[in-house]
Amino acid sequence: MRLADGGSGYTVADEVGCCVQTVYQVRRRYVEQGLARALGEAPRSGGPRRFDGAARAALTALACTPAPLGHSRWTLRLLADKAVELCLVETISHETVSQVLKKTKYSPSASSTGAWAK
Repeated sequence: MRLADGGSGYTVADEVGCCVQTVYQVRRRYVEQGLARALGEAPRSGGPRRFDGAARAALTALACTPAPLGHSRWTLRLLADKAVELCLVETISHETVSQVLKKTKYSPSASSTGAWAK
């Protein structure tokens, strides 16, 4: 509204508490797509999350358990296979397991936890 009344982008940005670029991006989206689309969030790229909070917690708890028979410690690949076996997720890579554990501030290479990155 302020832009339509002749206000500058800098003034609007200062009043709203954002940068000037954001003001002009919202104005452009409003002109092109309407108010609801201008103020809403655009769809994000990438696929949906495979793990919800409960599955992430279960994976972290699993990594803290003793390693399976025949193994001295959990590897990321063993954890991925076990997560599929326990139906925590349909498929998952060892890299994703690493990211999940990293985001929970769990150290997969810490010898005290029993997990080891390979």
